[in-house]
Parts: sequence; C-alpha cells; structure tokens
Amino acid sequence: MVFEMPHHTTLIAILVTGFGLAFIFGTIANRMRLSPLVGYLIAGVIIGPFTPGFIADQGLADQLAEIGVILLMFGVGLHFSPSQLMAVKAIAIPGAIGQIVLMTLVGLGLAKLLGWSMSAGLVFGLALSVASTIVVIRALQERRLIDTERGRIAVGWLVFEDLAMVLTLVLLPALSGALGGKAEAGAAPASLPWLVPAGYGVWGALGLTLAKLVAFVVIMLVVGRRFIPWILHRAAHTGSRELFRLAVLAIALGVAYGSAELFDVSFALGAFFAGMLLAESTLSQQAANETLPLRDAFAVLFFVSVGMLFDPTILVHHPLAVLATLAIVIVGNGAAAFLLLLLFRQRLRTALTLAISLSQIGEFSFILSGLGLDLGLLPAMGRDLILAAALLSIVVNPALFALLHHFGPRLKNWEPAAAPSADMTAEPAPELDEPAKTALTGHAVLVGFGRVGSMVGEALIEKGVPLLVIEERGEVTELLRARGIEVITGSAGQPGLLEAANIAEARWLISAIPNPFENANLIEDGRHANRDLEIIARAHNDAEVDYLKQYGANFIIVGETEIARGIAAHIEGRLNDVPAL
Repeated sequence: MVFEMPHHTTLIAILVTGFGLAFIFGTIANRMRLSPLVGYLIAGVIIGPFTPGFIADQGLADQLAEIGVILLMFGVGLHFSPSQLMAVKAIAIPGAIGQIVLMTLVGLGLAKLLGWSMSAGLVFGLALSVASTIVVIRALQERRLIDTERGRIAVGWLVFEDLAMVLTLVLLPALSGALGGKAEAGAAPASLPWLVPAGYGVWGALGLTLAKLVAFVVIMLVVGRRFIPWILHRAAHTGSRELFRLAVLAIALGVAYGSAELFDVSFALGAFFAGMLLAESTLSQQAANETLPLRDAFAVLFFVSVGMLFDPTILVHHPLAVLATLAIVIVGNGAAAFLLLLLFRQRLRTALTLAISLSQIGEFSFILSGLGLDLGLLPAMGRDLILAAALLSIVVNPALFALLHHFGPRLKNWEPAAAPSADMTAEPAPELDEPAKTALTGHAVLVGFGRVGSMVGEALIEKGVPLLVIEERGEVTELLRARGIEVITGSAGQPGLLEAANIAEARWLISAIPNPFENANLIEDGRHANRDLEIIARAHNDAEVDYLKQYGANFIIVGETEIARGIAAHIEGRLNDVPAL
C-alpha cells in the first residue's frame, strides 16, 4: 500500500522519516561493522518512490540533496590544505590523473557494451573513477594510517581527485549541449555577444564558463580572504556560540548561493571555496567543531535523498550490469592505483593500501550521476548502476582492509630493499601505522592534548612522570614527537589504542576529552583492561559525573565547580583586607 504525504507536512514528514530511518539503519550498519553511509542509503531507498510507503516530493528531495552537496563540499574545503597536495605531488597528481583517465575509459567501454551513447559513457566512467573522501578518511583514521606515508599519499590523491571532480561539475553543464544533452541555460547569454561570438559554439560557452570561474576565484581570493575571516572574528567577539555557528552557516550557504547566482558556478564549487577560505582563519578549528553536527546532519540528508532515487529492482533486472559495474569500482580502481604506485616504485603495502582505499565510490559519484541525469547525458539505469555499485563497494571495503591487516605482516618479505618516498628522491619515511606496544610501565596515559590536556601534560612532564599521549590531530602529534614525548595518533574510540599504550601496566588514565559518551567508552575499556588503574576524567555537570562514575572513573573534575571554588577562595582570602578609601 502506498501513502501520499499531505502537502502541508511534506517537508516535516521527509525529515522525520529520513532522520529516524537513517538512525535505525545507520546503527544497524555500525553494529555490523559497516559504514553508516550504507544505512543512510538504505533508509532513503525505503522512503523512496520505488518501495511501498511514502511517496516523497521529488523536487523537495532534490533540494535537500543540494543542501547536502553544499555542506559536503564545504567540509572538503574546510580540510583542504595545498601543502598536503604539494608534499606528495610527484605521486598524487599523476596517479590521480592516470586513475581517472583509465577508469573513465573502462567505464566508457562498459557503457558502449550496454548500448549507451559516448556522452553517457563519459559521465558513467568519471563517476566510477572517484572514491568517497569520507569513507577513505574514516577508514584510514580507524586504522591509524592517516599520518603514515600511505595515509599522506592517499589524502593527497583524494584531494586532487576532489579538485578534478569540482572542475568537472563546473564544466559539464557548459559542455552538455555539445555532448548531446540539455544546453545549460545561460551558458552563452545574449547580453555578452562579445564574449561568445556567433559560431564559436562550445568553445565560446567553455570560455564564458572559465571566465566566470576566474572572476569568481579572483573575487574570493581578494575580497573573500579578508572579508570572511573578519566576519568570523566579529561573530566570535560577541561571545555567543550561537551567533558564531550562524556566521559559519551563513558563509557556507551564502557563498554557495551567491556564486551560483552571480557567476553561474555550481553550489559545490562555491561551498568548497567558502570552506577553503574559512580554513585559513585562526578560528577554522573552532568553526569545524561548532558546525560538525550540522554538517553531519545535512550529509545524512544528502545520502538519504540519494537513496530515494535508487530503484532496487535493477539488482533483479540487470544483475550482470551491476556485477560488471561493481567489478570496475573494486577491481578496476584498485588495480589501476596499485599498478600506478608500483610504477612509482612505492612499497607493496603502500600500493595495496591505496588500492583498497580507492576501491569504492561515494559522494562525488552521486553528485556527478545526478548532474548527468539532469542534463540528459546519463540514463536512469546508469545512475542506478552507480548507486548499486556504491552501496556494495562501501559494504565490501572494510572486509578488504581486514584482509590487508591480516596478511600485511607477511608482505614485509616481499618489500624491495629500498623504495623512494612520496617526493621520489628522499629515503622512505618510517611506517607508523602499526606502532609497537610501548615499553612504559607505571606511566600516565593522557587522552587528548587540547587546552585542558596540554596543561595536564606539561605539569606531568615537569614532574618527571612517564607519559604517553593519545591525540588525533597530526600537527600536535608531530610537535610532541619532536619534543621526545611518546605519542600515539588516534582518537579515544579506536580499537587497539589502549593496548598499544600498555594500559594494562599503566598507573593513570587521564581523559581530557570533553565528550561524555566518548569518555564513557574510554573509561569502560580502560577499567576492563586494568582493574587497578586510576582513571581521571572531566565533566561539565553533576549528571555527567554520575554517568562517568558508573563506567569506572575514580576522580572527575567539573570545570564550573572548580571555577566557582576559585572565585570563592579568592574572595575569602580578601575578606580581612581593609578596603582602600
């Protein structure tokens, strides 16, 4: 039975059912050690028009997906660093180009076998050539690979792939008419005949698009670089967290919308530049922390909206096409990356790690397939094949990483005696992804080296207490290692970190992270590993104190309580002073 949503509650119904089912199936996927993205997509399939239940407003679903695109691209820009790409440019740039070209050709070949046009094959192949940044980064962080040579190459590779796809999203509408699709409205406006003379055709449209893109970039770099940080600092000086969050959101959405209206630049590119310019501000980390829940929520809505477009019957009607597409994504992308890295004389494990990382597709593939469908370049079957391959490849990816982890130690015997590192000239950097168990005993394990953790750590160092730090920010871990302080890169919830920190023989576990749920999981794991461990944590209120005590914390500091005690102690010490007249 199919239920039509009342028009006056369409948005509310989509949000309620979307978030609710995304939570349910995302939790199930997480329990099954799968990416929550799989659950979000399944939630979208359930509330989509191809399954019994609600019939969603397709136009509204597309708008929700567009907001998701803006926030996803904003997140990419917020974490974009040119120095990351330049450090591995000798491998990442030609490697990413080679993989995109090879996989586009392979995808084009499959499209021709399916009887599609050349333009459909081009879009199809491009969509199958780009990995999900979110999936790769999360997988590398969970396995403590993000700060290794392998991780740095993977990040650089992904950054260039993302930039290539951003450019593709800008140029594809301009070239749509020439490729046999719908001509992009405004591609060659009559108001600018001097820029697009008659007879120039696609080159005129392309020139106009590039001219607008250049104008947008110049304005953003000249004006936006000064104006956007100024807005952030003014919002921060108000002392209102709510206004600061609104400032970040207004910048992300405002720049994306303004770029589309004024320069005919995609929402995606506008949001990317907004994030990149925010990344240059000293408040970028705070902006990222404050807006993370909102970005995650809209990212969920994006994947739910994409899932609503997926027709699951393609698994029955075209199983061979699905398998062929999946093979291109997993085997094709993996083999291309593997062979390219071997050509660059990289370590075998580096090549395999990159191959597995890139053997799935995600957000950019969804965006590109949706754009191709809107422009009339890609058939609906092509979009469904891409979505099916994305779902299945994301499911398979953790299993491939597990196999690499299992057989990884045996690969050391196959490594060459010497291999150049990412810059192709220097000696290879030491692999840090599998740190040996620390030799420290009777030591303090400090989790988090932020504002609170750094003060605690410096005090312990000054007193000569043996210390091991667990910190997820790469720049902080590098500084600590440079000082000779033993540190493990990772977050509190990652498996294996406490074992590497030798928590079983530690004297203290100090949790300086503010999140009570992460604190509780960390405390529970620490107590399970060492019954005699003294566990010290931080909390924001009495409810959190009771909550953390249930999991085994011995001593909990409440920030507000200590501030109140400090103020009261200061006043008490001044009670006997004679006030000045």
